[in-house]
Amino acid sequence: MKTILETERLRLREFSLEDAEFILALVNTPAWIQYIGDRNIKTPGVAEEYIQETLQKSYAKNGFGLWLMERKEDEESIGMCGLVKRQSLEHVDIGFALLPEYGRQGYTLEAAKATLQYSKEKLKLNTIVAITDPENIASIGLLHKLGMQFDKKLQLSEDNTVLLFSE
Repeated sequence: MKTILETERLRLREFSLEDAEFILALVNTPAWIQYIGDRNIKTPGVAEEYIQETLQKSYAKNGFGLWLMERKEDEESIGMCGLVKRQSLEHVDIGFALLPEYGRQGYTLEAAKATLQYSKEKLKLNTIVAITDPENIASIGLLHKLGMQFDKKLQLSEDNTVLLFSE
């Protein structure tokens, strides 16, 4: 399990197959399903497939991806944060999700700030964007705290309109 970066309270590392139960829990939270969408990951086996086919493939192909957020103090897996290269977007975007019981404690802001710094200093990415559901008030607030500004509405698919933010 390769550690990508550390903050005061968190370690961000690559996902491994051992994280399947955590992925299963995270992608089936009400907020994930409402704002990100139902990925139809309902069993540990499908969660392992998602880790291999989506998360680990991104590490191999792009040199980055979505990383597991774990607390240093107890190695508890609490969420994910990282970078995504989508065919539908010109630039790499930052993404994050957190188990609800760890919300409103500053973890996502801490991880996202470190991810943006890492993207500039280590990956030499000049532009990072973010997309979010228009009704995801918490995510919009976090993007503002990161210094990102609303850019425009984007139609990703027939039934998926998102807000695009940029630095």
